[in-house]
Amino acid sequence: MYSCSRIARGVSRHGPMTKCALKTATTTSTSTTAAGASIPMWTQQHATIHTSGNRPANPVTPKPMNPDPRENPMVGIAPNKDVNVAQRRIADFNLTGRVFVITGGGRGLGLSLAEGLAEAGGYVYCLDRNNKVDRRWEEAARRATEWGGQLHYRQQDVQDAAGLDRTIGTIADTHKRLDGLVAAAGVQQITPALEYRQEDAARMLDINYTGVFMAATAAARQMNKYKCRGSMCFIASMSGSVANKGLLSPVYNSSKAAVIQLARNLAMEWSPINKLDGTGGIRVNCISPGHIITPMVEKNFEEVPGLREKWEAENMMGRLAEPHEFKGACLYLLSNASSFMVSPPPPCCSPPLPLFLS
Repeated sequence: MYSCSRIARGVSRHGPMTKCALKTATTTSTSTTAAGASIPMWTQQHATIHTSGNRPANPVTPKPMNPDPRENPMVGIAPNKDVNVAQRRIADFNLTGRVFVITGGGRGLGLSLAEGLAEAGGYVYCLDRNNKVDRRWEEAARRATEWGGQLHYRQQDVQDAAGLDRTIGTIADTHKRLDGLVAAAGVQQITPALEYRQEDAARMLDINYTGVFMAATAAARQMNKYKCRGSMCFIASMSGSVANKGLLSPVYNSSKAAVIQLARNLAMEWSPINKLDGTGGIRVNCISPGHIITPMVEKNFEEVPGLREKWEAENMMGRLAEPHEFKGACLYLLSNASSFMVSPPPPCCSPPLPLFLS
């Protein structure tokens, strides 16, 4: 089918069209100029294309559009300023009774972020592809009960989109709610660009980008189902904005850039609240850490001698980050403390302030 603009001009890729009419129903409104003159404006409501007198009309189906935030403001998630007075210190960070899912939560950065949410009273489900947890996770789960929260483990590979959807659905159904997601699962591969195979690139993108996307949509379905106006945090990287010195990882860097852009798009799509069914109200942000000492990064150090020293020398603090140093940033983004914060539009419109760079 040709586009309306081409039909209106009476042209096609094969030449002039015949017996083609465009019937458009319009409504008329006026706009006032700075000089006070009224200018008529027409808004197209519906277009029907007739390509022949013997054929039925083909309605032009409008494409889905993002709700106008002004007509669907994100309300109800901001904390009441009177509630926290003389109740509990820094109550905006209180996650008691809230339920969260963390992909890649079995170790490293994901586990540290899970601990931070549990310290604030959250019920946190750590998803990871390993079939059993390590000793550090067991110790973290024991401590979580002392803080008033809970840590649970579920074996789940983010490459299994159907299984991921079922697992997150089961968690939400158990608690009749889901308040947020942290997407921290990711892999790295150090390979020169000319030596990358298609299957290597596809696997990395499947985990680092598609896995984040599928986890987010699975969580959003449950948050909409139970009308939970919560928050999501994607673990991107400074590698999504720069090319890391000393490390040949073109696909990893590209995948993290895609995660940053995904956060922007989902924030735009899911933040407004649908007045008809109450869905939406989901904030989406991402954290772009600098170099962190995680099991994945330590493996990089084994593969590239001198890499750690190079990164330490070029960091203004003279050292690399520890995973627990990002607990506060994640807690901030998953709690009411960041109720007026979502990933920004492109830099031409607004500086990317919500991305935490170290």
